[in-house]
Amino acid sequence: MRLTIVYDNEVYREGVNLEASWGFSCLIETKKDVILFDTGADGETLLHNMSLLNIDPKKINMVVISHEHWDHNGGLKTLAHSVDKATLYRLSKKRPRGNMEVLTVETPQKISEGVYTTGKLTGFVNEQSLVLKGEKGWYILAGCSHPGVKKIMDAATQYGRVVGIIGGLHGFSKLDILEDLDFLCPCHCTRYKKEIRNRYPEKYSECGVGKVIEI
Repeated sequence: MRLTIVYDNEVYREGVNLEASWGFSCLIETKKDVILFDTGADGETLLHNMSLLNIDPKKINMVVISHEHWDHNGGLKTLAHSVDKATLYRLSKKRPRGNMEVLTVETPQKISEGVYTTGKLTGFVNEQSLVLKGEKGWYILAGCSHPGVKKIMDAATQYGRVVGIIGGLHGFSKLDILEDLDFLCPCHCTRYKKEIRNRYPEKYSECGVGKVIEI
């Protein structure tokens, strides 16, 4: 499974005119499906970065929105004009265009081979995360982790041993619970990136637009 960060606060791959902006989006490519997790805040920036990363939006057949904040669903309306047909997994019932079938997520479920949602996790902001099956175990892909990293990790363990986490961790500071993970790639809204990097340098991986992760 191949993950590409297409929208983030920082640029990872320099020299190709990728744009950083507040928000998050990650493309997931499996053997069968092309899934976009979140759409950032601005559709033009999203499509600009996709173009420079040689990503054809017409190949996207699934879109997952972690939660209904502007910096995660803001690019959805523009993206909807560029996809042929896609299934949209979100906590809301809203559909941006007729070419998207909306499946409102409540409970944990399989989205694709090796790709599952935690279902709606309640918190200050309700949110869903994805759980991805890699070669060495399961990886969490989170938008902002508003319900709490521990709650997300507990939900993900129903599928198997969690070995990594990628995405926004917001104000999460209880770094002890990351001890048993092998891969840490904090992105977007993570407040304590520096502390995570200093504590777990051997596990830490920089995030940013253009970052590619093979799991």
